[in-house]
Amino acid sequence: MERSMRLVSAAFVLVLLLAATEMGPMGVEARTESSKAVEGKICEVPSTLFKGLCFSSNNCKHTCRKEQFTRGHCSVLTRACVCTKKC
Repeated sequence: MERSMRLVSAAFVLVLLLAATEMGPMGVEARTESSKAVEGKICEVPSTLFKGLCFSSNNCKHTCRKEQFTRGHCSVLTRACVCTKKC
């Protein structure tokens, strides 16, 4: 019984940690449905240099800046680094 409570508690903390990494302002004004350039919108493109799962938006942002993008963040569902810039 005690072991199952530990497992449930650990799973709960992990879910909270993953949710907390995505909290806060992202600074994305609008998202386009495709990578087509739309004036005044923000285009999102998966990073080509970032390797592995993305858990730190700060690391993603620095990688995206090397790729000539203005910002970057970790995708909630796919844990991929997504770079953003004005279209």
